[in-house]
Amino acid sequence: MKPYILVVDDEAALLTLVRYNLEKAGFEIGESVDGEEAMLMIQERSPDLILLDWMLPRLSGIEICRRIRKSTGTQNMPVIMLTARGEEHDRIRGLNCGADDYIVKPFSPSELVARVRAVLRRLRPAFEAEVIEYNGVSMDLAEFRVSRDGTSIRLAPTEFRLLRHFLEHPGRVFSREQLLDSVWGQEIYLEPRTVDVHIRRLRRTLNAGGKPDIIRTVRSAGYALDHLE
Repeated sequence: MKPYILVVDDEAALLTLVRYNLEKAGFEIGESVDGEEAMLMIQERSPDLILLDWMLPRLSGIEICRRIRKSTGTQNMPVIMLTARGEEHDRIRGLNCGADDYIVKPFSPSELVARVRAVLRRLRPAFEAEVIEYNGVSMDLAEFRVSRDGTSIRLAPTEFRLLRHFLEHPGRVFSREQLLDSVWGQEIYLEPRTVDVHIRRLRRTLNAGGKPDIIRTVRSAGYALDHLE
């Protein structure tokens, strides 16, 4: 699955430039031109990274970043600030609000792609790996093999995609709607309870032999892949 990046900026020319170069680099792109719309889009589908302009209509980039960091479901979401403010105190303010990186306009497309890859590599190493490992679960993306604590596991294609999504975002809580969009696709309409059915199947397979359950149900929120103490 391609990493999904939400670009939030009210400059049409910049949005076009960023979309072209990031799609060329293999990313899936969403766009928003104001802060309130961006918050709604984040709730509807959790991005793997946000490129966030400082100055936005209706809600500033700084305020969006603060809200992301305060929310349990998004507090670990990577954020790169895009801004014309290049002074040191502005960069410090952007980083202090929770941004993971800071790019000053104008910037080169190659620098943008490199910064995005660097943040994803640092915070989401699974995107660069052929084998994802977390909490005893290992997924070989090249050979489509899964094991837990060294024991091979057979998964149906949907459960494989669901587990991969969790492994790429360990600890992050996803609503049923977000999982439907990310795992099944936005163009396919399914009832949210479909997610529950596949979560039960995935749990039954992962937990065979009395192994501890690593998928956490968050009441009124969704599901997360958790680390066992």
